[in-house]
Amino acid sequence: MRTYRELFRTPEFGALFGAFSAQVAANTVAGLALGVLVFEATGSPLLSALSMFGTTFAQLLGATLLMSAADRLPPRAAMTWAGLLFAAGTAALALPGMPVWGLLAVVLSLGLVASVGGGVRLGLLSEVLPREGYLLGRSVMNMAAGVVQIGGFGLGGLLVAVLSARGTLLCAVALNLLGAAAAWFGLSSRAPRATGRASVRETWRVNRLLWSSVPRRYAFLAMWVPNGLIVGAEALFVPYSPTHAGTLMALAAVGMLAGDTLVGRFLSAGVRRRLGVPLLVLLAAPYLVFAVDPPLPVVAVATLVAAVGYGSSLVAQELLMDLTPDEMHGQALGLHSSGMMAMQGVAATVAGAVAQRTSPETGIVVMAAASLVVTLLLAPGLRPGRTGRPSPADDGAGAAVRT
Repeated sequence: MRTYRELFRTPEFGALFGAFSAQVAANTVAGLALGVLVFEATGSPLLSALSMFGTTFAQLLGATLLMSAADRLPPRAAMTWAGLLFAAGTAALALPGMPVWGLLAVVLSLGLVASVGGGVRLGLLSEVLPREGYLLGRSVMNMAAGVVQIGGFGLGGLLVAVLSARGTLLCAVALNLLGAAAAWFGLSSRAPRATGRASVRETWRVNRLLWSSVPRRYAFLAMWVPNGLIVGAEALFVPYSPTHAGTLMALAAVGMLAGDTLVGRFLSAGVRRRLGVPLLVLLAAPYLVFAVDPPLPVVAVATLVAAVGYGSSLVAQELLMDLTPDEMHGQALGLHSSGMMAMQGVAATVAGAVAQRTSPETGIVVMAAASLVVTLLLAPGLRPGRTGRPSPADDGAGAAVRT
C-alpha cells in the first residue's frame, strides 16, 4: 500500500479517519472555548492553561491505570462510547454556574477517556490496514490532526466571538456526536484483540512487559523525549515574539506535515529506518541558531526545516509495531501517545521556567540542546540491525518480566 487512493479505498479506514477528525475538531474548539470561559471567570492564566491542556496529564494517568482496556474492549463499541462520553462531558462544561473546580474535574475525567480511546483507535488502525500500510495511514491521520487543529483554532475563535464560549462548547458536543456516529455506522463489529478482564493490575502487567524489552524502551523514549523537548521550545514562541508567534506556529505545522508526508508516503522501509536518528537531529539542531539572536527570516526558516524532523515519530512507531505482538498493539500505541503528550506538557512547563529566569531565546536553545543530547544517547539503540523482534519467550502470556 503506497498511495493515498489505495489507503482510502481500504474498508473502514474512511470511517476511522472521519471519527478521528471529528474528535480532534471537537477537542480543539472545546479547548479554546473552555480556556476563554475559565479565564473570564478567574482571570488566572494558570487555570486557563490547565483547562485547555490538563487532559495531557490525565492521559498519562490513564496510560498507567486503564490502558489494558484498549486491547480488551470491542473497538467499534469503545470508540462510539468514547465519542458519547466526550459529548456528555463537553455538554456538562457548558452548564451555567459550573464551578471552576467542577470544570477541571470534568476535564481530567475526559483525559482518562481520551487515553483509552486513543489506544483503541490506534490499535484498530493496525487491524484495518495491512502492516505495510500502517505507516501511511498513521501519517495521514497526523496530517489531518495538524490541519484540523489549525482550522479548529481559527473556527473556535470565530465561534467564541459570535456564539460565546458556552455556545462554542455546544458546537463541540455536536462534533463529538458526529464522530460517535461515524464510528458506529462506519466500522464493523470486531472482537477485542486480547482476552481477559481489563484492570489496573493487568495494565501494570502489560506495561511492565512492554518496558521489559530493551529495543522497545529505545522506541518509546525516542517518541517521548526528543520531540517533547522541542514542543517545549515551540511553547516559547509567544514570549519570544508575540506578534509573529502565530506565523511561527503555522510554519512548524507546515514542516510537520511535510515530514509526515515524506516519511509516510515516499520513503522505503529501509531508508526510513536509517533516517530515524538523522530526523531527530534535524528536529533540534536548527533551533540552536537562536543563540546568536538571528533575524526573523532566519528564525522562520529554522522553524520550518526543524519541524520536518517530527517525521521521526513515524519511524519509531513502525519500529514499535515490529517489536510488539498484535494483542498488545492497542496498549503499546496508547502508552506511546499518552506518554508523548504528557512529556510535551512537562517540557513546556520546564521551558517556561527556564525562560522566566533567563530569556525566551535561552530557553529555546536549552531545550534544543537537551533534545540533541538525548538523541545522541539513544542513537546506538536505534541503529538498524540493533533492534529485532523479541522472541516469543519475551512476549508470551505469563513470561518472566526483565528489568
